[in-house]
Amino acid sequence: MANEDRQSDPVEVLDPVCGMMIEPAGAAATCDYKGQTYYFCMTDCADKFKADPGTYLQPRPADAPPAPDGTIYTCPMDPEVRQPHPGACPKCGMALEPDLSTVIGRVEWTCPMHPEIVRSEPGSCPICGMALEPRTVGLEDAPNPELVDMTRRFRVAVLLGLPVFVLAMADMLGWRLAPFIDMRVTNWVGLACSIPVVFWAGWPFFERAWASVVNRHANMFTLIALGVGAAFFFSAAATLAPGVFPESFRHHGVVETYFDSAVVITALVLLGQVLELRARSRTNSAIRQLLGLAPKTARVLRDGTETDVPLERVQVGDLLRVRPGEKVPVDGVVIEGRTAVDESMVTGEPLPVEKEPGSRVTGATINGTGSVIMRAERVGSGTLLAQIVRMVSEAQRTRAPIQRLADTVAAWFVPAVVAAAAGAFVVWAAVGPDPRLAHALVNAVAVLIIACPCALGLATPMAIMVGTGRGAAAGVLIRNAEALEHLARVDTLVVDKTGTLTEGKPKVSRVIASPGFERKDVLRLAAGLEQGSEHPLAAAITAAARESGAAFAEAKEFESATGGGVSGIVEGRRVVLGNAAYLRRHGVDPDSLAGEAESLRRDGATVVLAAIDGRLAGGIAVADPVRETTPEALRLLREEGVNLVMLTGDNRTTAQAVASRLGIADVRAEVLPPDKRDVVKQLQQQGRRVAMAGDGINDAPALAEAFVGIAMGTGTDVAMESAGVTLVKGDLRGIVRARRLSRATLRNIRQNLFLAFIYNSVGVPVAAGLLYPFFGLLISPIWASAAMTFSSVSVIGNALRLRGVRL
Repeated sequence: MANEDRQSDPVEVLDPVCGMMIEPAGAAATCDYKGQTYYFCMTDCADKFKADPGTYLQPRPADAPPAPDGTIYTCPMDPEVRQPHPGACPKCGMALEPDLSTVIGRVEWTCPMHPEIVRSEPGSCPICGMALEPRTVGLEDAPNPELVDMTRRFRVAVLLGLPVFVLAMADMLGWRLAPFIDMRVTNWVGLACSIPVVFWAGWPFFERAWASVVNRHANMFTLIALGVGAAFFFSAAATLAPGVFPESFRHHGVVETYFDSAVVITALVLLGQVLELRARSRTNSAIRQLLGLAPKTARVLRDGTETDVPLERVQVGDLLRVRPGEKVPVDGVVIEGRTAVDESMVTGEPLPVEKEPGSRVTGATINGTGSVIMRAERVGSGTLLAQIVRMVSEAQRTRAPIQRLADTVAAWFVPAVVAAAAGAFVVWAAVGPDPRLAHALVNAVAVLIIACPCALGLATPMAIMVGTGRGAAAGVLIRNAEALEHLARVDTLVVDKTGTLTEGKPKVSRVIASPGFERKDVLRLAAGLEQGSEHPLAAAITAAARESGAAFAEAKEFESATGGGVSGIVEGRRVVLGNAAYLRRHGVDPDSLAGEAESLRRDGATVVLAAIDGRLAGGIAVADPVRETTPEALRLLREEGVNLVMLTGDNRTTAQAVASRLGIADVRAEVLPPDKRDVVKQLQQQGRRVAMAGDGINDAPALAEAFVGIAMGTGTDVAMESAGVTLVKGDLRGIVRARRLSRATLRNIRQNLFLAFIYNSVGVPVAAGLLYPFFGLLISPIWASAAMTFSSVSVIGNALRLRGVRL
């Protein structure tokens, strides 16, 4: 019976304890558990399983799913290095990382039963045949394959390197092995154990060193390969052909070897790679947190039914129900219901925002207690969240101007270290104590190993990566590292009035009419003309006309003059709207309403004059309330010594009224859009470092001209594209937070550069033996490798402190 059972067994089965594949017929032991038979390669495995079967039946962690097709890999130290597959940087040898901005917004397909199956197209699972399901690319939990590989190599290096290290350190530890073990045997043990350590565990270092030679870009791995290679090949020669060495090289009758240095340096450098890769993965936590904000599904209302669909299938125009406590799936507009939405994850503001029909909602924000129906307006890569992730990811790969110093030093660093090692070898070989050549070799290797250009190269990009991520979490989007660095040095802030200092939602406060005209006619005809305009004042006039119940006709022969006004034919009558100069250009004298219009402007309103059929018909006063947070933001900026300049195309009286209310002394009013850039340029020619804050298309040239351009997230996409910094909520207090972040990041970069410079400045001379004539102090290559390992980690650890900076 047993044989019959065995014949029906599968060809190979898995030992659940050790993971080995075995034939059931050859199993050393079996165990029946919950109606299933398990097979084991050894009785020990069976005993362990019987003691705690639950431990060994848990799902094993899956291998890292491959990044989706099209993913670009880049180097954190050399962002210009980009390639479509993982590998080592041809310049610095560092492991490349996937550029998250290249995978955002794409859909990949996976099997619900076999998550290791990932495809770029829908289909069936090759293992179980189940239809694949779409999922959004996240990379949140995918283990880094480079980290897995380095960890495995490190463990092997420790296992095989430990006996070599113990045999070499026996004398120093007081263990006299010489009477019991022939030192030649010790050398042969060292050779046997160090070959797999150096040439398997440490093989990536030699590959990267060779790549650095091929690319003529020496780096940290060039030095490591030289140091480890010199120690190993010298020791191998001493073991295989000791007769070629002079008597001065001998100790206890045999030539002294340095296999211990080769294996310990390899193990410590691998440990440094493991620690570094783990620390680097945390620098992208901000992007991963942002990616994790997006919900997976949305409830779509179609044909009278509600269906949960994957987020990727939501289309523009879909009606979506958002229930209490759910995340808003995409960007859109509320069309039914009222609620309060927590937008802190994208704006940094902790208080929920009231939403009613007509209010805009942002994807990934959290709905409060109300249930609403919204219309999708932006989906996929067009949502604000996708733009934020893309902007932050791109900014993290840019270079700050302060990086030039590190680049200049790094370019000469490796050749200088090689020259220093050669010089140390020559000096020790010529005038050092006996054994001279042995001392010369050890100190030259120590110099090669202790130098770490990696710490120098990582000092700036690590701080930029963490700093931009911290800014995104606070509602401050940094477009590039240059803007982040410059912001701390800004001494003048030029602020656009409408939409920046004010809410940008003007409302008609009063309508005046000249003799012979009715106010309702002025408003109706003006609304008919303005419905073709996208200006904020036009929206206020048309909205006021609708509220009054007026029905207005479509305008013909519509013409718009930027910064002046609009004209056209409405209901068969020639209508002209604009400022006094614009009306004069159309042959209309506005002076009869000058006094009343000036009075309205002194109250902070903007007055749009109207002419009908060539006669002055009246004026429409439009007021734009100042943002609640503007006074506090300006006060904080003044306390930091920032000079404030208000720049507006509005009338001077209106501008002065708003400026005096906010305490702004320098007002540049009636500035046409093309001239805003000139104002910024003039201020910069006076030696000022100018930041320009604006929200409109007309502000884009000035934003681009400024030392730092700051766009309101509530403004136009053109302004956001032209600016180096975007405030997601459109709150000027974000400028204060951005400046604090800029100062903290610059301070962190300086600390990192100091750590890197001081480490190399002190380490290299000491390793060369500079202190030996005075204190008899020498550094072993082993200690040099330990110091080098932790230099990079210390720089990354310091950069990670930025995640906790208070803004």
